[in-house]
Amino acid sequence: MNSRVLIVDDDLQMSKGLGTLLMSRGYEVRTASDGDAALAALQRWSPAAILTALTTPHISGIELCRQVRETSNVPMIVVSASADYASEVPALDAGADDYLIRPYAAETLLARLRAAIRRGPEPVDDAVITLGDFALDFHEHRVRLRGQAVRLTPKEFDLFAFMARHPNRVLRHKTLLSAVWGEASEEQPEYLRVFVGQLRKKLESDPPNPRYLLTEPWVGYRFNPTGLTQ
Repeated sequence: MNSRVLIVDDDLQMSKGLGTLLMSRGYEVRTASDGDAALAALQRWSPAAILTALTTPHISGIELCRQVRETSNVPMIVVSASADYASEVPALDAGADDYLIRPYAAETLLARLRAAIRRGPEPVDDAVITLGDFALDFHEHRVRLRGQAVRLTPKEFDLFAFMARHPNRVLRHKTLLSAVWGEASEEQPEYLRVFVGQLRKKLESDPPNPRYLLTEPWVGYRFNPTGLTQ
């Protein structure tokens, strides 16, 4: 059984304490300090469940649930640092499976986590997806553009595949760097400029004026799978 748990919290002391508890019970744990890093970890690590604080930098716990649900059914538990019951219904509506208020008993959290994982989705074979003008084969690492095979390097495919899993969404530089190169590369945006440029040469009919891989100035990039003006 997948026992990976992703903890999303910018309170490092809280994350460390929770991580220690979970690891003592046999879980494999990773942490993310904000929503962008959490989305990247979801793509690269495939956790069995996500425990997220209600308040996180860049993307709130509720918005994180909403964004995760666009591409994944991984169980999610939102943890509030105070008795903020007003956020419980919005969190559940956004896709959270459970909602906990601190302080809570360790055994209560562990029981809720076990239940969430038991209810979690069965593995789904999504090896091939079609988006607009593109077809992606994740097992074979192949891309077709309007039926024509396009040869990508492994890293080019990883970057394009991550963008394809979040179509028409603005992806921050930090999110893309963390997802494809790891968190140690988050402050090296030159990686993105080089690889997005290479992808445009292979996927765009007019690379200087892209239709598919769009730049969002000062923020990141967005994948438009149809190439149509929106």
